[in-house]
Amino acid sequence: MWKNDYNRWKEFTGLDADLASKLDEITSDEQSLEDAFYKNLEFGTGGMRGKLGPGTNRMNIYTVRKAAEGLAAYVNDQGLSNRGVAIAYDSRYMSKEFAVETARVLGHHGIPSYVFTSLRPTPELSFAVRHLNAAAGVVVTASHNPPEYNGFKAYNEDGGQLPPEQAEIMIDFVNKVENELNVEAADQKELEEQGLLRWVDEEVDEAYLEALKGVTVQSDIKKDLSVVFTPLHGTARDLVEKGLQQSGFTSIHIVEEQAKPDPEFSTVASPNPEEHQAFEMAIEQGESIGADLLMATDPDADRLGIAVPNEKGEYVVLTGNQTGALLLDYILGQSQQLPKNGVMIKTIVTSEFGRVIANAYGIDSLDTLTGFKFIGEKIREYEQTGEHQFVFGYEESYGYLVKDFARDKDAVQAALLAAEVGAHWKNQGKTLLDALDELYEKHGYFLEDLQSMKLEGKAGAEQIKAIMDDFRNADIKESGGKKVVAVEDYSTTVRKFVQEGKEEEMDLPTSNVVKFILEDDCWFCLRPSGTEPKIKFYYGVKSESKTDSQALLAAVKAAVNERLHALI
Repeated sequence: MWKNDYNRWKEFTGLDADLASKLDEITSDEQSLEDAFYKNLEFGTGGMRGKLGPGTNRMNIYTVRKAAEGLAAYVNDQGLSNRGVAIAYDSRYMSKEFAVETARVLGHHGIPSYVFTSLRPTPELSFAVRHLNAAAGVVVTASHNPPEYNGFKAYNEDGGQLPPEQAEIMIDFVNKVENELNVEAADQKELEEQGLLRWVDEEVDEAYLEALKGVTVQSDIKKDLSVVFTPLHGTARDLVEKGLQQSGFTSIHIVEEQAKPDPEFSTVASPNPEEHQAFEMAIEQGESIGADLLMATDPDADRLGIAVPNEKGEYVVLTGNQTGALLLDYILGQSQQLPKNGVMIKTIVTSEFGRVIANAYGIDSLDTLTGFKFIGEKIREYEQTGEHQFVFGYEESYGYLVKDFARDKDAVQAALLAAEVGAHWKNQGKTLLDALDELYEKHGYFLEDLQSMKLEGKAGAEQIKAIMDDFRNADIKESGGKKVVAVEDYSTTVRKFVQEGKEEEMDLPTSNVVKFILEDDCWFCLRPSGTEPKIKFYYGVKSESKTDSQALLAAVKAAVNERLHALI
């Protein structure tokens, strides 16, 4: 079957010269050909992401045009075509080209595009959709994936990633495009002359920087904090640096070797602040100047990692759960007045630490499925109903949102607040690690971990399905010495209480996720990645001490891995 699509590409006389050349290079490699053509690159609820190259299962100008054609149909279906689409892109290979291709397809349908003149962070795109009153948004990025990847993320008129109901409509439109090679794209110069391709830059930057001023919780605290920041060859340098400066921070040190955009991300094994190796240069620079705080953002600047020195002067990289807990506690503890109907929103794989902290301040908590689009969707819902007022949102994978002028995770906002939190505790003679220890003493020692298993290609997808099926259907009664209290299957939205044999419906959309709730606030969860060929295993435990939590976490992980190794 895949050979039909390969032949269609091979025989297409107008094929892009570079793609044609790369297709010739793999013509004698049947395995590579099959992987490039065995399916269409899936456009899912988070858009699409894949390796660059020729083929229906690759990111290239034709698969991007197919996605843009679906977006055009979606915008027209919503009756919003006159409002146009905002488009941003990161530092990856082909990012600007894909942005322009998107605008060319939209322009063919008479839909205006607002395209940034140069790379911009994903959260600024979210802001720009709202600022420009656009009908939708697109950001061309593969976040922290390896250099050979790129992606296409779609946003709704609220500036959030498309939630399931809207995403399904757009996915249907994308899937109706029968031949990606035949999607028409208008001439760029003609679109510019007609005002259907409009370039934007400083006007949106200035508006975003003005909105950033609202992130500050205490405007009058002393900001004598030494900060080292690395954008990891991505998009965040200008906005983070300017944001810190306008907030009153003066001791800002940029890791210059990683400040220049670089699609190869040549100084890191992975441009992901979740990976501790990404901090190596920042740590070296931090040690040389005695910095109080290190910060790193991923290439599209929607994730932030931080590191702080311990009592020995060694830098410790905090987890997303730990950073989220510190930011949340600071917002709730230092705000002059908390809303009576305030709500903190997190995901189902994020630590319960945040819920306990919020409850201590009388703030409600809500869990959503994994993916910040669900947090953005809830913010919009509460805006319309008045049921709750958003105070903070986060997920364990280093994504945070402080103020809702953006509707996606925003590392620029998080960087400003993290610096303010660091300054607050420094003024009291404490580090962020000291503040974290105080939270553990007050609320219990929460400890989490994440394991990822990479399984690429068709065979890998089949293995991931087999693993999910096994855990989903297994009668697991205990794990790591802890009884299983309930099993939450998000594919059916059913929560089954193991001991009682009862079931109840969960008020969440369906998703290919299984979560095992153990006794004593422990849990583990399985979730295939929606953007990478991986299956992820999340773990969370709680006890009264670090030592006990470490032992408990090891035991739960060992039990899961024992079953997993029997399957692979």
